[in-house]
Amino acid sequence: MEFFKIRRDIPFMKNALVFNVISLVTFLAAVFFLVTKGLHLSVEFTGGTVMEVSYSQPADIEKVRATVAQLGYTDVQVQNFGTARDVMIRLPAQKGVSSAQQSEKVLTALKAADPSVVHRRTEFVGPQVGDELATDGLKALAMVVVGIVLYLAIRFEWKFAVAAIIANLHDVIIILGFFAFFQWEFSLAVLAAVLAVLGYSVNESVVIFDRIRENFRRYRKMNTVQIIDNAITSTISRTIITHGSTQMMVLSMLFFGGATLHYFALALTIGILFGIYSSVFVAAAIAMWLGIRREDLVKGQSKREGDPNDPNAGATV
Repeated sequence: MEFFKIRRDIPFMKNALVFNVISLVTFLAAVFFLVTKGLHLSVEFTGGTVMEVSYSQPADIEKVRATVAQLGYTDVQVQNFGTARDVMIRLPAQKGVSSAQQSEKVLTALKAADPSVVHRRTEFVGPQVGDELATDGLKALAMVVVGIVLYLAIRFEWKFAVAAIIANLHDVIIILGFFAFFQWEFSLAVLAAVLAVLGYSVNESVVIFDRIRENFRRYRKMNTVQIIDNAITSTISRTIITHGSTQMMVLSMLFFGGATLHYFALALTIGILFGIYSSVFVAAAIAMWLGIRREDLVKGQSKREGDPNDPNAGATV
C-alpha cells in the first residue's frame, strides 16, 4: 500500500554529512546535560513511600493528585490499581520525615477532601530496591543492544550492524538528554518506552537495509550512493503510513492518557521522531561511510560476472 510514488530518487546522501554533524551536536548536547544535570529519577529508583487507599465510589485521580500536591509533593505518582476505586500513591522520600508521618499527613488531607477514603496499607521502598531496578534496567538495555547487533550482523553484514546500533543509541541518548535538560521524571514506564524505541527504531533500519540489499541485486550498474538514495526514496510512503499511524496513537496517549502515561508517551514521541531521522540520515550514512558494497550482501558475485549470458555481466558498483 502506498499513498504516493516518487518517480525520481531524492539525493539524501548528498547532504548526509550536514545532517550527521547536526546529529553529533545534538548527541553531545544530550550527553552534556546527562552529565551536568543528571536524570530526575522517580520513587522506584530513589526510594520513598507507597500508599494504597480505597474509595466508596470510583476515585477522581486528578482530584487526589491535586490534594497531595497541595502538601508540597511535586513528584508524586497517583494511579488506579485493581479497580477504579483503589488508588496507589507514590511519595518521594523526605529527610527527617518517616514513612508513617508521610502517610498520616497525606491520609488526613485525603479524608478532608473525601471522608469515604479508607487507608489500605503503607510501604517504604528503600534505595536498595531502587539500585536493583536501575541495575536490572541497564542489563535489559545492554541485552537489547547485543541482540540487535547479533541479529543485524547475521541477517545483513557487520557494517550494517555497527551503523544501526550507533543510530539506535543516538536515539536513546537524545531521549535521555531531553529528560535531563527539562528534568522530567524518569520512571520505570519511561525506561520501558526507551527499550521500545530501540526495537521500533531498528525496525525502520531493517526495512531500509533490506531494500538496499534488494537494490544491489536488482540495479547492478548503480553505485552505492544511488542504491541507498533509491532504497530510502522507495520506502518513504511506507514510512509515512506506519510511523504516522503509530505517532497518532502515541499522541493520543500524550494528550488524553493523563499524568500516569504522560512521560511514557512523551519518551515514545521523541523516540519515534528521532528514530525516523536516524534510520535515514545516521544509519544509512554510516553504512555508506563504512564502505558497504554489493559483494558484502550478495554472494556468488564472481560467478555471475563471468556468465556470458548475463546481460549485466561486467557491471561494477
